[in-house]
Amino acid sequence: MTLLGPGIRRMALQGPSKFFVCNQCPRQTPRRSPFKILNLIPSSRGYAAAKRATSLGTMADQMASRAAPQVRELGKRVFPQTTSKGVAYWLLGSAASVFGIVVFGGLTRLTESGLSITEWRPVTGSMPPMSQADWESEFEKYRASPEFQLLNPHMTLAEFKKIYFMEWTHRLWGRVIGMSFVLPALYFVARRRVTPKMAINLLGISGLIGFQGFIGWWMVQSGLKDDLFAPGSHPRVSQYRLTAHLATAFVCYSWMLLSGLAVLRTHRMLADPKTALDAIQAMKNPALATFRRSAFALAALVFVTAMSGGLVAGLDAGLIYNEFPMMGRGLTPPKSELWDRFYSRNEDGSDLWWRNILENPSTVQMDHRILAVTTFCSILALFAYSRSGRVTGVLPKNAKKGALGLVHLVSLQVALGISTLIYMVPLPLASAHQAGSLAVLTGALVLAQRMHVPRPTVRMVEQRLKQLHK
Repeated sequence: MTLLGPGIRRMALQGPSKFFVCNQCPRQTPRRSPFKILNLIPSSRGYAAAKRATSLGTMADQMASRAAPQVRELGKRVFPQTTSKGVAYWLLGSAASVFGIVVFGGLTRLTESGLSITEWRPVTGSMPPMSQADWESEFEKYRASPEFQLLNPHMTLAEFKKIYFMEWTHRLWGRVIGMSFVLPALYFVARRRVTPKMAINLLGISGLIGFQGFIGWWMVQSGLKDDLFAPGSHPRVSQYRLTAHLATAFVCYSWMLLSGLAVLRTHRMLADPKTALDAIQAMKNPALATFRRSAFALAALVFVTAMSGGLVAGLDAGLIYNEFPMMGRGLTPPKSELWDRFYSRNEDGSDLWWRNILENPSTVQMDHRILAVTTFCSILALFAYSRSGRVTGVLPKNAKKGALGLVHLVSLQVALGISTLIYMVPLPLASAHQAGSLAVLTGALVLAQRMHVPRPTVRMVEQRLKQLHK
């Protein structure tokens, strides 16, 4: 009886709730008995376990909240922080190919081969004529052009094949550059092998290459229409379109070159962040501010001078005044020749000044001479400034070498330019002179690039240095 007593009492107390429940009670909200409420209170051992579980849960929540931004940042960071060296070498190789096609394009113009192909067929034009009938068809199209009718009426099919293959090779080279750049660029971007900034650069260069092809045909088209020539004028492409075509090629080359050099410099700095950070701090010296601005201005001056050379080539202005430094009886031609009303198309003469600057061969050659001499003197002045007492002590060694190399390049270019003029534009000298203009621009761009380090690169160098010190 003693053993059964507690059990009977529990059954008596819980009995109404388990055995004597009416049909309406399950539909109502159950009310807890005070005994059940007491059962919810954990024991001392259960309370300690619950407390430990709560502490661990709080710590897990705190760690998750701290890691959440890093996880989100890692999810967003689909591009690497640095571009591989392989991409840099590919960019420099593409720039070298553009350098080559610029020189070959100059040869195509000098041999008057650019107007031999009278149609623009981006896909089917990749193959030359394969049969005698195809050659006859292409030759017949060329016979209808102003260049054949006014300059080459006695040209034979064998002679036509020579100039045709020059222009066909030039166009095929352009297609090869496009395919060898655009397809790898899309692959690198799609596979996230480059930084976000480099991805934008690659897509921009790819678009520029396609635009260059359009500009090339737009230029050729200007030499195939009779209505674009004044009576008695020499059949040639528009000097404006020729200069635009040349400018696009120069910009494409410069973009590739600077992008490739930037990647290699970033890897070189990250390999030795301590030395790189010291060099970056040294370049912030106020004594180098003028030199840095002058280097960038010099690169722009070289580009403008090269574009003025494009106007000279488009107008065949190098075939007049074949002497230096004189132009006839003086340093400049007579004023009446420089500002000839023949080139003005408005009755009031409002376009007299700019049309003579851009369309008068005498004025165009004089402008090119002035710009060339200015560029030569500016480079010599910058070199002398780099050796002055204020700058030479803080100027980096690679910048000093760049300034010296630029002096060598511009001296060679001046010699080529004067020789080309005196000997009335012979093919080898004229081609070398065009290549020299791009070489001088390369030297100016390299010097300017050595004097500037982008902020993202500086931040990466600082982060790398902090990681090495941990």
